[in-house]
Amino acid sequence: MRLHHVGIAVESLNEAIPVFEKLLGTAPAGQEAVENQKARVAVFRVGEIRIELIEATAPDSPVARSIAKRGPGIHHLAFSVPNLEPLLGELEQSGIRLVDRAPRCGAGEEHIAFLHPKSTAGVLIELVQEK
Repeated sequence: MRLHHVGIAVESLNEAIPVFEKLLGTAPAGQEAVENQKARVAVFRVGEIRIELIEATAPDSPVARSIAKRGPGIHHLAFSVPNLEPLLGELEQSGIRLVDRAPRCGAGEEHIAFLHPKSTAGVLIELVQEK
């Protein structure tokens, strides 16, 4: 398992992208809409790690609810895993609460699943099975 990316909830990609361009000295590697999450994502690459800036596209999206509750900032940590579906079963059997019982499609069309922060020391964890 390795760190795949850090997800950062932002109120506006148009405002956040220039800040991260200055901080990281580079433009985003790409942007995309993730319709099933009701979000737009801008991806920066920092070595092997990605920084994903995530903007809600609807007021009922998970990111919009997170910003309303906690404000903008770090939203989640994502870890790359080789076999997501069996891992979810193992984690659930060990007592980890799952947000997603089955993988779904995330940014970059990778299979993803979230673990509930009440089971992970208050941190929203995303597991990513890369293509």
